[in-house]
Amino acid sequence: MNIGTEYLKVVRERFYKVKELGDEALKQFSEDEIHWFLNESSNSIAVIVKHLSGNMTSRWTDFLTTDGEKTSRERDQEFINTISSKREMISIWEKGWNSLFGTINGLDGADLLRNVAIRGENHTVIDAIERQLAHYAYHVGQIVYIGKQLKSEEWETLSIPKGKSEEYLQQMLKKHQD
Repeated sequence: MNIGTEYLKVVRERFYKVKELGDEALKQFSEDEIHWFLNESSNSIAVIVKHLSGNMTSRWTDFLTTDGEKTSRERDQEFINTISSKREMISIWEKGWNSLFGTINGLDGADLLRNVAIRGENHTVIDAIERQLAHYAYHVGQIVYIGKQLKSEEWETLSIPKGKSEEYLQQMLKKHQD
């Protein structure tokens, strides 16, 4: 195994983990909750999902051959809530992730130092991947945070529960000893 192959394996796993975190958060929201927003300068869960999908579709379509900011993308429209249902939101969510995984699963180590453009600016493929991973994790974190605020005590934690760090550590150590 070479470093390029290992890097792609790790980064794919990270993208899958970010998606899984988002999937588990989205399951917890009602039809009404996906449209909630605090004020005019904040976004609802539905809008965040719409933006993520728009970004993913633009960035990962023809990733190696065209600018990641497609002329067909209407970024400003992504921040207008036109999503009518949770089912539609999930479909939009999956469309974006399918675009990402369809592309990243086709990359190999030789692609990593190639250059790709995003808004006319050149990036190595490694840099473009890292940029998108950080962006998606940021927005999924927003979704989780909104969920914690909306659901309060009803929120099903998606990480180590407060006050359970030592217990979790011991479980992990035992798991890796077996």
